[in-house]
Order: sequence, then structure tokens, then C-alpha cells
Amino acid sequence: MTARIVAGALVALALALAAGCSAGPATEPAPAEAPAPTAGSLLDEVRAKGEIRVCSTGDYRPFTYLDKATGTWEGIDIDMAGDLAAKLGVRLTLVETTWGTLLDDLGRTCDIAMGGISVTTDRAQRAFYSDPYLVDGKTPITRCENVDRFQTLEQIDQPGVRAVVNPGGTNESFVEANLERAEIVRHPDNNTIFEEILAGRADLMITDATETRWQQQQHPELCAVHPEAPFTFSEKAYLLPRGDVVLQEWVNTWLRIARNDGTYDRFARPRLG
Repeated sequence: MTARIVAGALVALALALAAGCSAGPATEPAPAEAPAPTAGSLLDEVRAKGEIRVCSTGDYRPFTYLDKATGTWEGIDIDMAGDLAAKLGVRLTLVETTWGTLLDDLGRTCDIAMGGISVTTDRAQRAFYSDPYLVDGKTPITRCENVDRFQTLEQIDQPGVRAVVNPGGTNESFVEANLERAEIVRHPDNNTIFEEILAGRADLMITDATETRWQQQQHPELCAVHPEAPFTFSEKAYLLPRGDVVLQEWVNTWLRIARNDGTYDRFARPRLG
């Protein structure tokens, strides 16, 4: 019995060796597929063409203002845009936009948007933000004799009260969400909107506290209402094309340095005090 088992094992071994000899060389595993190349960043394109296009509304002082008669731009974020371009070693081209078309223009007619842009979750669905550089919030501005009348939203949201607003931005979104009984008066030109209050065609405007502080410096008849304690919390940041992490990281690095080496303060202090 033992001899038969041994003989069978030897036969099986011989057959296995024969099969191994007749087979071709073992097939090597296919090499791993190389990863797809990463798409280039807009940062590289900007440097290659030697130009960065910055969208700005030109109607939101002290951050951005365009004198259409002369074509001259000024403002904190206009100066910051110039510094950004200088750090990249490219020329700056400023492109006028509106609050209503800001997101559509980003990536189409401009590479980045700057000019007192509030951080919102709606905008963040379609674009990236830089790190914030300013904390702000919505608060009223009115004629100084009416400051006590418009301390709260309940006082403002009354029949007969006229709240003027510029269309297309966060100011309009805020009043639409919070005012039901007051009259909302839409005024298309944010550069002249405060004249509506001075002329008596509107009672107040609800806008960012930073803007109310600046406007009361320009118009002694107007007073910001509790700008130190606004109705909301918001932040200002720069708007970037969605998905471009390389550009976002570079802008954040530049902004962090500018906030800490005195560059931002040099532009902001003359306008904000």
C-alpha cells in the first residue's frame, strides 16, 4: 500500500514539472496606471500672460470707487489689488462689475474679485474665498436726528418707514429677509444712494458698519447707528474661482503677510482711522 502511494506521488510530481516546463514565462503584473496630470492653476496662467484681471464694483467706499468721468479707481481694496499684482510681478487690470453679476463675471472677465465683498454661504457654493481680512455686519445709517428712532429692526420695520437699498448684494438680501411692513426703496447707484437720505427721499439705509462709519465722516448730517454692535456678523474677503486651491493658497499667503507687515494698515488707516 505504501509503495503505491509513493508511486502515485512521484507520477503527480512528474506531471507538474512537465506542465511547468511547457508553460511560458510567468506574466508580470501590469504597471500601475500613472496618475492623471493635475490641471494647471490660474496662478500659472496669470504669471505667463503678465496680467491679473481684478473685478470690482467701484461703488463701495472705502473699499472700491470708480470715478467714471476720469476712469480713476481708488479704495482700500484697489490699493491691495495693486500690491497683489506687484507681488506677482504682473500688471493690474481693473474690470468694473456689479453686485448682481459679480459671480458670473468671476472667471469670465476677471481672475479675482476684490472690493468689500461679504462672505456668504450662497457665494461660497459657486466660488472660493480668501481668508477674511475684516469683521463687519449690517447696521443702519440715518440722519442724526433720527438715530433714536431706528435702533432696532422692530423700530425700522414700521409702515411709513422708507429703507433705501442698492440691488443685487447682501444689503438687499438682508432687508428682504427682515423688513415686511417698511417700504424698501431700491436705488441703482450705490455712489449716490446716501444722497437719498440727505434729500429726505428715504429714512435710512442698512449696510455694512464699515461703510456707515466712512459715510458719516463724509456727511456730517448722517450718523451710523450702533456700528460697534451691528445686527449681523459678517466678514470681508476676496473672491476666487472655485476649485483653484493653488491660487487660493498663494492669495492667502500674500494676504497674511500684508496683514502683518503693515501693508494693509497703510492702505486702510487713512480711510478707516
